[in-house]
Amino acid sequence: MDAAVYVDGVRKHSPESLAETYRCLRDTERGMAWIGLYRPDEAQLMSLADEFGLHELAVEDAIVAHQRPKLERYGDTLFVVLRAARYLDEDEEVDFGELHVFLGEDFVLTVRHSESPDLSHVRRRLESTPELLARGPEAVLYAILDAVVDRYAPVVAGLQNDIDEIETEVFRGDPDVSRRIYELSREVIEFQRATRPLGSILGALSAGFDKYGVDEEMRRFLRDVADHATTAVERVDGFRQNLQDILTVNATLVGQAQNEEMKNLTEASYAQNEEVKKISAWAAILFAPTLIGTIYGMNFDHMPELHWLLGYPFALVLMALVCLVLHTVFKRRDWL
Repeated sequence: MDAAVYVDGVRKHSPESLAETYRCLRDTERGMAWIGLYRPDEAQLMSLADEFGLHELAVEDAIVAHQRPKLERYGDTLFVVLRAARYLDEDEEVDFGELHVFLGEDFVLTVRHSESPDLSHVRRRLESTPELLARGPEAVLYAILDAVVDRYAPVVAGLQNDIDEIETEVFRGDPDVSRRIYELSREVIEFQRATRPLGSILGALSAGFDKYGVDEEMRRFLRDVADHATTAVERVDGFRQNLQDILTVNATLVGQAQNEEMKNLTEASYAQNEEVKKISAWAAILFAPTLIGTIYGMNFDHMPELHWLLGYPFALVLMALVCLVLHTVFKRRDWL
């Protein structure tokens, strides 16, 4: 737990427990408590709900987690769910974290269910600019939104680099590129789920500027965050379309490669068939004189032409004639 009580943007107390935080806030005039919790248990959240009057549905969401980004208002309390993201260079993956923020008139509660986002630098930034922190809980929410959205930029750059590498692999014919395309598509879809709701969240905040008396400077800050969020959303939408186009191109190239392979196999099979036909034709031609020679080579006394003076030339002529006829037939059928 990281808790502090601020007055006019300056840290006055650094309590070490929730009970001490409650006491310091009650005893401090014009104080604002910022309580940061990392994976709190149900007892801690119920204690916060009793102290600050948090709605049971919002508390249930904070306990269960795994919520989509959203903004809800319960009376004077604002409940915001954000999805942070960071790009892991070594694994070439996007790691997503979930953050729940409760805002009241004099308190800010942040509940993290993962290491990302680390809000310590956000707290240090605000404490180094007391004039910004003095604007109240809205300033804390702005700083958190700004930090979450700014961290989308390295993720966008990492995904763009992965897409460029995939394009190279596709045209290089890498056999594993299809699997990488599908894996990256899942990360892009998850990134879309984290970024796309930001537009409605920031739009809802803007709609309440006048009603809740948000000063003009804070409005400018939030509009700047909205611009950055819109840029991230547009880039991510473009990534998804790029991956769909790359997948289509890859499928086309794979199909062409398969067609070329089938063509080569067909040509090889055709050539093989031609060779088989030639071998079969020559085998048939050579079989005819062998058959004749085998018949006349049998040693029977009573055989036609056995004692005929022209028997031997006749057998040779018959062999040649049969071979010539077979050769002519096979030639006409393009077997030779």
